[in-house]
Amino acid sequence: MRAIVIGNFDGVHLGHRHLFQTALARAGEVVAVTFEPLPAAVLRPQTPMGRLTPSSERKELLRGTCGVSEVVELEPTAELLGRSPEAFVADLRSRIDFGVVVEGPDFRFGHRRAGDLDTLRSLGAQHGFDVVVASPFEVTLADGSRVEARSSVARGLLAEGRVADAARIFGRAYELRCATARGDQRGRTIGWPTANLEASGRILPADGVYAGEATLPDGRVAIAAISVGTKPTFGGSARTCETTLLAADGQPIPLPLDWYGWPIRLRFHAWIRGMERFDGLEALLAAMERDRAAIVRAMQEPTSFR
Repeated sequence: MRAIVIGNFDGVHLGHRHLFQTALARAGEVVAVTFEPLPAAVLRPQTPMGRLTPSSERKELLRGTCGVSEVVELEPTAELLGRSPEAFVADLRSRIDFGVVVEGPDFRFGHRRAGDLDTLRSLGAQHGFDVVVASPFEVTLADGSRVEARSSVARGLLAEGRVADAARIFGRAYELRCATARGDQRGRTIGWPTANLEASGRILPADGVYAGEATLPDGRVAIAAISVGTKPTFGGSARTCETTLLAADGQPIPLPLDWYGWPIRLRFHAWIRGMERFDGLEALLAAMERDRAAIVRAMQEPTSFR
């Protein structure tokens, strides 16, 4: 028997994994039914919402961590979003042969989210499929509080710079897979060569300095001193994400002068400090030396997310 799970699955976190594990316990094959782009991009184009995981990464994670055999992406056109719950399910039945639908307790679907679990159960009785409701999945944060593993919770934690707590939602460190881009080239002149990331469309954590790690195109993994912000010491700029790659001893790894357009995977592990404006280059460099020591210490601490 085949089961389906319907959702955005942005972030592919532990709550999503719990849904698919529940589905796998009922069926030998599970299909993820999702949307590309996210429906919010169509419903609220005036307020763009960044992505936790672009389509290609989402597919990889759904297959690799959730046991999904197939990912079906629906385009959220006005016609699709305007369908009644009955029409939406009828279309799914024409696309996919399934005997079970697994969803969380707050699942809604159809035009203006008119359909709920009772609607889905009624349609299941008509079309011959079962409905299984998975219990919410909770995780414990660093302060001991319990929260549901949700994409909205992960976004909120990232917005506060709480990348270690966000990792507890994802079950892994938050990662940006981006190409390197040309920056202001200032870092190489002050002994801190930086790689700027082309991260448009991605959610960035709060402005600040972070400890992390980077996987380079050749597979090497380096400590990453990550800065997110507007470079206030130098008069401000567009919000950027840049990183200096460090060896195990904390010394910067030299980068090619033309290191643009290279793929890099950047993972955020720990918050170091907020973004600050310093009175001149000397004060900034002193702070960066303190950051370097703190980042190396942070990356020496054991964590289950590496």
